[in-house]
Amino acid sequence: MEPKYKRVLLKLSGEALAGDKKTGIDFDIVTKYCEPIKQLNDMGVQVAIVVGGGNFWRGRSSGSMDRTRADHMGMLATVINALGVADTLENLGVEARVQTAISMPQVAEPYIRNKAIRHMEKGRVVVFGCGTGNPFFSTDTGAALRATEIEADIMLKATMVDGVYDSDPHKNPNAVKFDNITFHDVLDKGLAVMDSTAASLCMDNNLPILVFSLDDPENIVRAVCGENVGTVVSN
Repeated sequence: MEPKYKRVLLKLSGEALAGDKKTGIDFDIVTKYCEPIKQLNDMGVQVAIVVGGGNFWRGRSSGSMDRTRADHMGMLATVINALGVADTLENLGVEARVQTAISMPQVAEPYIRNKAIRHMEKGRVVVFGCGTGNPFFSTDTGAALRATEIEADIMLKATMVDGVYDSDPHKNPNAVKFDNITFHDVLDKGLAVMDSTAASLCMDNNLPILVFSLDDPENIVRAVCGENVGTVVSN
């Protein structure tokens, strides 16, 4: 297979890293996701990753807690995941670097755009933690922002659903899947692809998103090679 894209940003949800355990990190599962990332790296594709933190903490589910503090806890959860993904990649023989949007120099590099790009040009996978570094923004928005900053060719959103549907396929057996859809339609119809801030950012910067299922981790390679494995959202 030949890669269609030279530089990609992969968004992994925290829940995906927990596997059937539902919480924490299942490193057997993480290894299954990192093996296709190694394949891409071996093919010369430059890969950056943004991880969520929902397997440890979900700020929006924190009840009466101050929203800013709850979101800060969520950002710290993403750092745990970023370190776990980077360690798994290194165990597979892939050089990896973690960069965080909140400064914690004893733990990881601070996010510096030019340094992140240089790492990728040298064949290293860069894992971004802490989302945007700001409360009230999701890690989807963090992924859209980083993908735009590093000039990725496409943002890959790996989910538990195999694309974008006109309604929830888990609730509606007659839900229709799209192969292609515009950002305008996603926002206009309120489709649950990602939050509207992330979708708007990608739309404004003409950054396509490929939404696909992680049920088969090899879909990561297929997606980068241009196979029809999900839904492309674009202008």
